Amino acid sequence: MSDRDFTVSPLTTAIGAEISGVDLSVTLTAASQDRIYKALIDHLVVFFRDQDMTPERHMAFAQSFGDLDEPHPVYAHVPGFDRIVMLANDASNPPDTDGWHTDLTFKQSPPFASILVARDVPPTGGDTIWSSMYAAYDALDEHMKAHLADKVAVHDMGDFRNSFTVGEADTGRLDAAMQRFGSALHNVVQVHPVTGRRFLYVNEGFTQHIVGMTKRASNRLLAYLLDHIDRPEYQVRFKWQAGSIAMWDNRCTQHYAVSDYMPHYRCMNRITVVNDRRARAAGKSAAA
Repeated sequence: MSDRDFTVSPLTTAIGAEISGVDLSVTLTAASQDRIYKALIDHLVVFFRDQDMTPERHMAFAQSFGDLDEPHPVYAHVPGFDRIVMLANDASNPPDTDGWHTDLTFKQSPPFASILVARDVPPTGGDTIWSSMYAAYDALDEHMKAHLADKVAVHDMGDFRNSFTVGEADTGRLDAAMQRFGSALHNVVQVHPVTGRRFLYVNEGFTQHIVGMTKRASNRLLAYLLDHIDRPEYQVRFKWQAGSIAMWDNRCTQHYAVSDYMPHYRCMNRITVVNDRRARAAGKSAAA
């Protein structure tokens, strides 16, 4: 396929586009990489169908956008590829990603993007939904925008507590994990480093407390924001097929892996890209 075949088809006005006319099983031209990046920035999550992507190509494709994250602290990896998370679930190992979350916000510098490849899909169910935090912020009234302007929230390992407490007789493993992962402070309203647009930055998976508020007041505000975020108008839902690929901007989106396929098996491979190489290069050029 040539670059002339490259097509971007938006799926909603708020979020999501499908890219066709590109073969991710081969090394892409710099122009194709740049066009994928632009589509990602414009549409927040992009999808590819009918791809034959080996783990080696998955790694190379991800590295064309930035540095890869360290091995995941909780999930298993693809044998021989410790930077590729293997999300394999069925009735004996149900998923824990069926809730709205932005990946790894308990880190001081959460990652830029993720690239997810469908390896085995269930005969029915197993969709993933993404939501635009641009759209969520834009829909707030001006009073709430002003109220949130200087708010900071505490993020920690959140739901991952289950991985260190279920079946345990004491809190030893949990205490060690909390010490290892720690907490992070993030502004509730963020500004995207590329687009300059504002977006909401709280999620039910990892956001625990609004700084400077009582626990009860913080819970009320977070509950309001999390309910506000969960609107279909801000979302796109993707039905997986074997060989489908999704890439999303983790900074300004949340996602939810729908757990409606039990007892069937679902296996996905994910790579997380830590930094946005193009944004960083642009920043250095501007500074110079």
